[in-house]
Amino acid sequence: MIAYPNVKLNLGLHVLRRREDGYHDLDTLFVPYLDLHDTLEIITGDDYSRTSAHLQETYAGAQLAQGITPDGKLMITLARKEGVDWDPLKDLTARAYGLLAEQYKLPPMKIYLEKTSPVGAGLGGGSSDAAFALRMIAELAGLGLSDAELAALAARLGSDCAFFIYNRPMLGSGRGEILEPFDIDLSGYRVEVTVPEDIAVSTADAYRGIIPQEREEPLREILSRPVEEWKGLLVNDFETTVFAKYPRLAEIKQSLYDAGAVYAAMSGSGSALFAIYRK
Repeated sequence: MIAYPNVKLNLGLHVLRRREDGYHDLDTLFVPYLDLHDTLEIITGDDYSRTSAHLQETYAGAQLAQGITPDGKLMITLARKEGVDWDPLKDLTARAYGLLAEQYKLPPMKIYLEKTSPVGAGLGGGSSDAAFALRMIAELAGLGLSDAELAALAARLGSDCAFFIYNRPMLGSGRGEILEPFDIDLSGYRVEVTVPEDIAVSTADAYRGIIPQEREEPLREILSRPVEEWKGLLVNDFETTVFAKYPRLAEIKQSLYDAGAVYAAMSGSGSALFAIYRK
């Protein structure tokens, strides 16, 4: 079974308050962005893999990493042009298998993940991989789980993982796991994403500089305005602290407006920025 986990963009990202559990209450609109994605194949037992040979031929050395669980029930292979600098068995796709295995009897499986979407750019690529893996593993094991059941499991893997179970525009609240469908029409626009290669933003650092605050105008009301009115109203709260540390991101955002964007913003805690243009 092969899928192509896509990334997401945040239209608005308000940090409202710090919670007693150490997380923050957020208000955001998650929107799928299909032009950036990974390739994920999961097979059972010794079934034929279309991806395995490609990864072996294309990647080598630190670009390719593999792990096998102590019980031998899961083998995972990760590939990434920039190199794999994390333990494959701690990848969110492997954790998705382990989470399901805690509750259900799963057959042995092999995971092949080719990472081509940016890592650590505020686009949720790892969360997407996890959500897609949950669905694929559940289908291969014949578990018959609903979207709501999968989303509840996904939320245990990461705050924005649940969104990718639905993979359509959703208002996110709580720490991002409370979701509500939201209709938004961007058919008259094109969206482009820019990821600076030499800037990596730590989410923890981005949060340290945040001063939570309630908003006078609810996010859903701002989003209901024409896109041309979003500039200055639809805000990503992380931009203040992240741009202060990485001024070039602010320069890139301005360059997007200079190039004709009707709206531009950072996604998540960065460093990716996106621009919306009239077609």
